[in-house]
Amino acid sequence: MDLMWVKTNRFIKWIFPKYIWDIKNSDNKIYLTFDDGPIPEVTEWVLEVLSKCEVKATFFCIGDNIEKHPEIFQKIIQNGHSIGNHTFNHLKGWNFSTEEYIENTLKCENAITSNSEIKNLKSKIFRPPYGKIKPSQSEILRKMGYKIIMWDVLSVDYDKEISPEQCFENIVQNTVSGSIIACHDSLKAFKNLEYALPKAIEYLKNKGFVFERID
Repeated sequence: MDLMWVKTNRFIKWIFPKYIWDIKNSDNKIYLTFDDGPIPEVTEWVLEVLSKCEVKATFFCIGDNIEKHPEIFQKIIQNGHSIGNHTFNHLKGWNFSTEEYIENTLKCENAITSNSEIKNLKSKIFRPPYGKIKPSQSEILRKMGYKIIMWDVLSVDYDKEISPEQCFENIVQNTVSGSIIACHDSLKAFKNLEYALPKAIEYLKNKGFVFERID
């Protein structure tokens, strides 16, 4: 496992300063995020863990999953977590025209708004699937008011070749004050997440970190 992939290199952050890789603060705050839900079982399990640990997080949701599982999407909101846009069909930006990508993102925005019981709920935080986005796509989204949220720490929970123990180490050994931690509430990540998430939360809390959502 290449540590440079787990921990975002400072040079990458310097090259792409208009993306948010971490959120500097003096209060030991860190930001736990989940991509690719909502889906049955996994997202619901994550919500149970977060509730038990009294932790707030940010969920970057796929619009298609929101429409398939609106009741689970609503649970995320009811539990006080933040919602982010992750496109409607989990598009890799490099493979699509700017027009197609923006249209798909707006379709997800509509799914977020129309499936929420909160009137006029809007989400203006966006994470590009795979972290792949063209400059032209990013520029338009930012002009539309979106903040592009990347990550400082990648759990790599989706990789079947790493062990649950390594997933845990990826999180706890690389998190510092201000870190945005990327996890996934997906089926392929669940084996690693089921082990790593509760233990990582407990470990980081014991180290004095405070979990916050991204608004």
